[in-house]
Amino acid sequence: MVKKTRSHLEPNSAYAPTLIDVAQVAGVSPITVSRALHRPEIVSERARQKVLAAVEKTGYVPNQLAGSLASNRSRLVAIFLPTIANSIFADTVQALMDRLTLAGYQTLLGLTGYSAEREEKLLDAVLGRRPDGIVLTGTLHTESSRQRLARSGVPVVEAWDLAEAPLDMLVGFSHEAVGQAIAEHLLGRGYQRFGIISVADPRGLRRCHSVLHTLRRHGVEAAPLEAITPPATLEVGREGLRRLLSRAQPPQVVVCSSDTIAQGVLAEAASRGLRVPQDLAVMGFGDLSSAAQVHPPLSTVRVDGGRIGEEVANGLLARFEGRDAGQPPLRLDTGFTLIDRAST
Repeated sequence: MVKKTRSHLEPNSAYAPTLIDVAQVAGVSPITVSRALHRPEIVSERARQKVLAAVEKTGYVPNQLAGSLASNRSRLVAIFLPTIANSIFADTVQALMDRLTLAGYQTLLGLTGYSAEREEKLLDAVLGRRPDGIVLTGTLHTESSRQRLARSGVPVVEAWDLAEAPLDMLVGFSHEAVGQAIAEHLLGRGYQRFGIISVADPRGLRRCHSVLHTLRRHGVEAAPLEAITPPATLEVGREGLRRLLSRAQPPQVVVCSSDTIAQGVLAEAASRGLRVPQDLAVMGFGDLSSAAQVHPPLSTVRVDGGRIGEEVANGLLARFEGRDAGQPPLRLDTGFTLIDRAST
């Protein structure tokens, strides 16, 4: 009897190639195939390339469920983001995915739309897939989400935020400290009439409310916060400035919850013939790659998103491998840097 392999089959055959078929084509043992696909760091690069070539030739699809049942690991990490419409999270996600992929883990992205309730629904779906870890953006969650995560025993990292009572691991920075630093810097530059534009993002609103609180401590009243439905876009910035300029006391400086909104403010100011910063100063947040290239270059706050992603990945991998046993959960403040450019 001749054993069938992919090479014996017609292209449209219903025969599903197996791990043994891949091993025969690659000229290695089945255990080497398994390790190359699930633990690539423990096999030689030559063996891994032979296996990958055989996988492509045979059309083999690894049975991830069977592997997870055998090892009690899914090798899957779920990452929840508010949106992909704004590139502010790009460096974090890229660094996180690169590090996890190198370690043999797959990633699954879920979009919460800045909604704790939508995050709860995503958790219901994701926990059924038995992820090895979950990364959440921010620390605002429903009580049901908190309870489900606590009962699941799945390692969790909350990123892009700090909190006094995190779920598990925590890597981020203080949004309140950012707001305070912005307000004190601009007050030091002599500005007294402030306008603030933010989308209804919990973290952006916390930064902006911190600006307002700091201004009041210094005896300065700002115009009411303009909070607009997310996501952050150039049009949000333009509309926000239109609203601020319609008031009896137009601002000297506009603080924005993101660089994208700030660039919309710059565009609206230019369309009205306003000079920046002489007639109107503008401050953003995030230090996007475009912030230094607009005219005038945008003052902003830089957050090391790449480092956040790397530290989140390191924390998860240490937990997966048991290297943090007996140690308190990761708590890391990555800080921020205020960048003063020509727009202020």
